[in-house]
Amino acid sequence: MPSEVHLIGIAGPSGAGKTYLATHLAAALNADLLGLDRYYRDLSHLSPEERARTNFDDPRALEHELLIDQVARLRIRENVHLPIYDFATHTRSERTETLHPAEVLILEGLFTLHWPALRELLTTRVYVDMHDEVCLVRRQARDVRERGRTPESVIEQYRATVAPMAQLYVRPTIVHADVVVGGAERIEDGVARVLDHYWQAAGRGSHLARNRT
Repeated sequence: MPSEVHLIGIAGPSGAGKTYLATHLAAALNADLLGLDRYYRDLSHLSPEERARTNFDDPRALEHELLIDQVARLRIRENVHLPIYDFATHTRSERTETLHPAEVLILEGLFTLHWPALRELLTTRVYVDMHDEVCLVRRQARDVRERGRTPESVIEQYRATVAPMAQLYVRPTIVHADVVVGGAERIEDGVARVLDHYWQAAGRGSHLARNRT
């Protein structure tokens, strides 16, 4: 019987550097990468104005039931059909993308360490920490570039919901992390510490010790 997939979960506030860390880890481990943003609930039944007023920084905005079900299936090497979310319209596509799990799967998103049922599936739990000033600058650049937002709307949303919801739902999850990475530290250092935990959790010894031999 094949072994279970090793799941690395990365959480932290918006703009902290979760995706940056996840991308480098995926390259180092030849791992699959799954963003929790795929699981935002479909809002096609609402008007554009109502969609824009939705609090996307509340964990209830995500279909966590589907997320946890699919991650559990991926862990035992079942193929799943991942949802595709359109941030410009706040709707879910009728298309899906099939994921065939490899040896390692990396999950990243605001609420990766929020739900106990999801945390229990993870074998390496990571939290990326960064203060609000830098997070806002990074989020503004991303949302303008990738999601068609205006700089003013990003700042308004950040102050109204992003920062308060992070304080309520995201930042407290740091206590569940096996590894805490600073969003301003050298990416090589953060990757090395996560890999060290990964190798030990996988029963293959320390990554740092492996590099010394």
